[in-house]
Order: sequence, then structure tokens, then C-alpha cells
Amino acid sequence: MKRHLAQLGIVFATLVASPAGAQQVADTTFYPTISSSAFESGSGPTVLIDEAHFNFHTAGGRYLPFANLLRRDGYVVVASRSRFNPELLEGADILVISNALAEENSEDWSLPTSSAFDSEEIAAVLGWVADGGSLFLIADHMPFPGAAEELAASFGVLLGNGFAIGAEEGRAPMIFRRSDGSLADHPVTNGREPRERVDSVATFMGQAFRVPLRASQLLTLQTPSVLLLPERAWQFTDATPRIRADGLAQGALLRHGKGRVAIFGEAAMFSAQVDGRSRSPMGMNAPQASQNPQFLLNLMHWLSGILDSVPQN
Repeated sequence: MKRHLAQLGIVFATLVASPAGAQQVADTTFYPTISSSAFESGSGPTVLIDEAHFNFHTAGGRYLPFANLLRRDGYVVVASRSRFNPELLEGADILVISNALAEENSEDWSLPTSSAFDSEEIAAVLGWVADGGSLFLIADHMPFPGAAEELAASFGVLLGNGFAIGAEEGRAPMIFRRSDGSLADHPVTNGREPRERVDSVATFMGQAFRVPLRASQLLTLQTPSVLLLPERAWQFTDATPRIRADGLAQGALLRHGKGRVAIFGEAAMFSAQVDGRSRSPMGMNAPQASQNPQFLLNLMHWLSGILDSVPQN
């Protein structure tokens, strides 16, 4: 087992977020089909993508394909380099936060992990969502859940600051399927029309988390799954603490006041990246992730109110 865990760290550190992950670059050739754009070009909701919190994924970096896909669907996408405050958020319809970090953890991916957001920022986001804003919060494997823990907890979500190992013994990607119930039958997976139906979604490790009863769980880890809790990212031994992760979420939706929240425990699933050396695809451009782009668009349509599904609490 110790050898297996050590190999796991070596293999996945080359594939997903790591401090030495500079070889990961956006796949600028990625151009998936959009069956029917939701909005006329440049006329859709304004999407702020956070870049003010040492984010591993940014609109001009690893999330460039994410931003481009949204723009092709009619959204107005803006990189945000300011701390969260009511004035900033007032001009946004959807706020995307992906893999934020506190400054002290931007280069040191070990415990303890500090919150990326201060109490005033959390209060601003919480109030903005309650008034009708939509939050898309993405926190990958450790240390990213620790950095987003306080923000997520304000919505009743308990993030797992570790590494989720699924039923397929840690192979990447993990596949969530409608056929086995790990991908929920839900308006977000059904889309607006049959061409937008999603039957499988691929993720690339990440974390697992608990959601409140009012949430709709879209991605559910199957048996057997565990959450490894190392003291430093990618360093695993037989002594690494672990908890059962069967039934935990890797993607969920909920309402808060007048607003909406989508929370996901894996970031690469919404990227399209290639390894700078081998050009190996990872993210929406991976062969196993062919339905991920539509899944992302469906999520955005729910956050925009086009797909109305989760009951008001």
C-alpha cells in the first residue's frame, strides 16, 4: 500500500495541480461544439472570474478555455483582480472562484492552510448571493479546500481538505455515470433539450465534501472511495490519515436566499490543458471527458436561471 500511495503521488502530480505544475498550459486549440448559444454574443450575464487570491486557475491562464466557451455562449467574462466587496459584486451576475489560496500557501502546500478570504469578503459574497447573485465555487484537492473552507461553510458545505480516491483505485479520470447513479438525473444533466443531455462526467482526482440536506448532489463518489488527508500535498504513506468517502459529493447545487450556489471539488474538469512536454490532454479536452463542456454550459445555465431546478429553502 505504501508503494502504491507513493506511486500515486508521482503519477498524479504530473497530471493535476501541483506547485511544480508549470508544465500545464491551456489548450488554445480546444473548440467544442455548442448546440445552441444561450445568449446573443456579448449580451449574456456578466461573469467575474476571480484572480485576486493567488488562484491556480485564471481566465487568462489554465481557465482560458473555460472563459472562451462561456464567451461563445454569449456571456460577458471579466477577470477580477480585486478583493471581494459589495461594489465589485454589484456589477456581476455570476462569480467564479477556482482554486484560491492564501498568500502563505501560494508556494507552500502543507498544513496548516489559511483562508484565502477574510471575514469581510465572506460577508460580502454571502450577502450578494442572498440578494440574488450566483456563486460558482471550485476547490480542488488539498490545500485548496482549506483555503475555501470558511466561505463554503457559510453556505453549510463542509469541504474535505484532502485527495479523493475513487472506486477505480485512484485512476484518472474518475467517471461519474448516470447509469450507476453517481451522476444525478437532474435538470442540469438533462439540459434544455435532448442534445444537451449529459450521461457521464469525468473528474481528475480533487476532493470530496458534505452538503446540507437542502442541496442537490450532482456527483457522488461510489463504493469504495476514500479521502486521503496528507500534511503536505502529494506526500502519501501508510500512515496518511484517511476517511471513507462513499456517498460524499464532488459536485452540488443549492439555493441561498434569492441566489444560487454551485460547488465542485475538482477544477481540471472545467479546464482544457495540455502538458507542455508531451501535449497530453487533461480536462474537457480528454477523450473520457467529451460531455464535460456541455455539463459546464448546463451549470452556467442553471446559475443564470435558464434551468430552474433546486427548490427555494
